[in-house]
Amino acid sequence: MVMHILAESIVVSVLVLIIAIAIDLLVGDPSPNNPSKLRFKLHPTVIMGKLTKALEPHFKSSNPKVEKLNGVFLALTVIFTFALPVFFGLWFLFTWLHLLFYAAVATVILKFTVCIKLETDWANAAAKAIAADNLNEARKYSHFSRRDSKDLTGAQIGSAVIESMAENLIDFKLSPIIAYAFLGVTGAVAFRAVNTLDGMVGFKDREHINTGWFSANLDTVVNYIPARLTAVLIVLASALLGADYKNAWSIARRDNAKTPSRNHGWPMAAMAGALRVQLEKPGQYVLGEPDDALSADKVLLALRIRDVSIVLCILFALPILVLVRLFLFPF
Repeated sequence: MVMHILAESIVVSVLVLIIAIAIDLLVGDPSPNNPSKLRFKLHPTVIMGKLTKALEPHFKSSNPKVEKLNGVFLALTVIFTFALPVFFGLWFLFTWLHLLFYAAVATVILKFTVCIKLETDWANAAAKAIAADNLNEARKYSHFSRRDSKDLTGAQIGSAVIESMAENLIDFKLSPIIAYAFLGVTGAVAFRAVNTLDGMVGFKDREHINTGWFSANLDTVVNYIPARLTAVLIVLASALLGADYKNAWSIARRDNAKTPSRNHGWPMAAMAGALRVQLEKPGQYVLGEPDDALSADKVLLALRIRDVSIVLCILFALPILVLVRLFLFPF
């Protein structure tokens, strides 16, 4: 009887992951270009961000040490506000109601922790615009990388889009999947909260240097292994697609420390090497070598490498998911 329940739990856990990703590929996420739309306002990540900004002023202090301590409480407050209801809600559904109720709710929640389709649509649109030399249109899709796109060339826009895909491969794809494998839906939600906190307050400017220090460092810690795994998966995906996987690993090792982030430099440098292009954020960093022109085709190849990396990550995560459900907890 116990083994039957465990077997059902494992099958359901695998299906939750697969169906959540399938839903994202079909439906996607609301575009941040339309922030007034209700669908965007109700997205859990948006709500996390709004809660963080609303709470932050209450954790300010004239004493830097106190403000840093308050930053810890700010992060924990946001994380637990979302993670605890998810944990106890799913526990109740799993324990007291039919497994199908649990599976349906878990799938919907997990879907909100990943973002694939929106970025795919934007990358394809950017590549099309770059190929047509329509820079005004292409500039609409470069803002993921937090840079002023007003004066960017086609190659620089392509670089911004590719850098974003490589960086977001950690934050919006692989890390949530890995978190789910080890810690279930609650783990994926907790990761999304950590990542959102970093995006909202994890800056070194005067306003956030103290209240955001813990959020920034926590994001660095939880992404430390996934970031390096992402670089390895990019190398493997490059080999499967016939890209320059040797150069991907060489550039990843050489250039990973050139970016301000201790983590994001790994996948960005690996992608630059795989594509044999130079990725650059003017005035901040240069990754890779300009062996090939940074064209629209390179954007599309980066998209294929990203997709294969996601598939490889799922294959990597599945045995972990099974072992965790067998020996630690069933949901």
